[in-house]
Amino acid sequence: MKKFIALLLLLLCGCEVSLNNTPTKQAEIFLGRYQSLHKEVLNDLDLEIDKMDLSNENKEKYRSVMKKHYQDLEYKILEERIDGDKATVDVLIEVNDYSDVKSGLEKIISDLSIENEDEIMKRRLGIMKDTKKQIKYTISLTFTKKDNKWIIDPLTSENMDKINGIYTE
Repeated sequence: MKKFIALLLLLLCGCEVSLNNTPTKQAEIFLGRYQSLHKEVLNDLDLEIDKMDLSNENKEKYRSVMKKHYQDLEYKILEERIDGDKATVDVLIEVNDYSDVKSGLEKIISDLSIENEDEIMKRRLGIMKDTKKQIKYTISLTFTKKDNKWIIDPLTSENMDKINGIYTE
């Protein structure tokens, strides 16, 4: 009886690993990390923020705005295509639309004659924080099978812009 239970557990564990080892499941895990603010996502965000010439106050505000943005991200898997050791998963995402923040900010700057970069960023973050408009994009995530496991390929800048809600055509 113990052998049967051990074999059953082994089979169940093997099936679970197998079910997680699909391009679609890896896409879900990847996007879920944004929604759950996984430490890797936050580390990447911090690295980008550190590159910006912002006051500490604006860095914190930007981090807060982007964390909420990532948590609000919604997605729906559309299609998975596998060709040997390569795969593509098309995903419909819905995110806050920050693409028109720049034009709204330019109007504020010209109306108020603001020249201070830190004040401009403060205004920009205020617009981003108050954005209610959502936009849908289709992104194509690509994967490569290595050592029998599907690994996501580096994202294109277009896909990153779409995830961050700043994509413009």
